[in-house]
Amino acid sequence: MAITDKIYLKNHRQIASQLGTSVPKGAFKGATLDLVFTGEGLAEVDEATRDRLLEFAEDFLDCDCEDAPYCGHPERKFVRYLLELRAQGMGPDAIVDVMGDDYMLYAYPGDVLSFLDSAVRTLEAVESLADVEGDREMEEKARDAKRALAG
Repeated sequence: MAITDKIYLKNHRQIASQLGTSVPKGAFKGATLDLVFTGEGLAEVDEATRDRLLEFAEDFLDCDCEDAPYCGHPERKFVRYLLELRAQGMGPDAIVDVMGDDYMLYAYPGDVLSFLDSAVRTLEAVESLADVEGDREMEEKARDAKRALAG
């Protein structure tokens, strides 16, 4: 299961109440995107919530694809965001706190830890394959990225 499937709206019940309809908890669920991130949905929520949802939409949903926001780019942008937070030295608890402050999103720290661990293991595999192929540049890039994630 992708990490973006484990990212939730922090004030899910409050948002659903303000919208007057049921909304899935998952931030990247199609119905959530439809209900929350449309002009109609944003007009119904309080100002603080609207600001965070708009920031989320601007940072992750802004895409020129015909299928946007269902093209996969929002999820990839969010994964990059998580990896950048880790590269800044943040642990899973701090990452969860920051994404809550930035976008009113929540994840379980254990899920973030599993995601980061999987990313490190993937980079180890890339490093090993690059070594076997003799691609020193890729091997070094993978090693540097792994070090940044591992802390």
